[in-house]
Amino acid sequence: MKTALTIASAIVVSSLSSFAGGEGWMHDIEAAKKKAAAENKDLFIDFTGSDWCGWCIKLNEEVFQHDPFKKGIADDFILVELDYPRDKSKLSKETIAQNEMLREKYQIQGYPTILLTDADGRPYAKTGYQKGGPESYVKHLGELQKSREARDVAFKKAMTLDGVEKAMGLYAGLKEVPEDYQRLYSKVVEDIIENDPEDKTGLKAAKATRDAKIELEKQLQTAMSGGDSAKAITLIDTYVTEQKLDGEAKQEALTYKLNILFGNKDFEALEKAVDEVIAVDPESKMGKQMASFKNTRLKQLKAQAEKK
Repeated sequence: MKTALTIASAIVVSSLSSFAGGEGWMHDIEAAKKKAAAENKDLFIDFTGSDWCGWCIKLNEEVFQHDPFKKGIADDFILVELDYPRDKSKLSKETIAQNEMLREKYQIQGYPTILLTDADGRPYAKTGYQKGGPESYVKHLGELQKSREARDVAFKKAMTLDGVEKAMGLYAGLKEVPEDYQRLYSKVVEDIIENDPEDKTGLKAAKATRDAKIELEKQLQTAMSGGDSAKAITLIDTYVTEQKLDGEAKQEALTYKLNILFGNKDFEALEKAVDEVIAVDPESKMGKQMASFKNTRLKQLKAQAEKK
């Protein structure tokens, strides 16, 4: 029995060390949240591609593997590695399913993405690769933790208030959180809306706009899965009209068309869509980018298509 346990322990150690982060990293998010709560710590969540992402590998080699990093964050964080390797043989089916769920929940778009969250998994800061080595990275994390401190101070003060004043206080704390992750503070959002019936914070309107965008993206995915590009374009135009978008918000929405038309290699329609974006505000960052794209890359694409 003792020999069997020794062998089993060796297998577990080998399995754990096969992850990029190595010793000290957890991979079960629920277990990590419980540990963080028990030890009054936050979560340091690393979304990584250990066998293909160059910046992930650099971050691991330059920062995570060094003692100044491990010691520097030991009192504040539980380390969590969520890996998305090309070779998934080292991950269990349960881990793969968990990681996919978390990628969708936190809307991860690139790697490495580092989220700093409280023990409930609510993010208060987002970062990634930073040059300078482990000491510099620990200092960087210390700066990001100030958002958590400001958030908590505002939330605590708000709980002593009532009505609109409470809503304003909670909103002040919520604004310390990256906008993309405010939706994960559902109880806080509900409290603000409940105590702010006239929407003086503007949160209710912002939530409605965000929900409409999420619904548009779902509808676009359905339309494109069915190969209906015309319907997708109509959905975008309807969204822009109904939401009464203008300026950069309108330009951002119209860029959805560009991806569709580029994929269809409909360069004539693509040029019209680019002009539509530029016309909203030629002097904006997006307007200038589209003008540059039209005069360089799009011109090349049209010339190549004409030769064929």
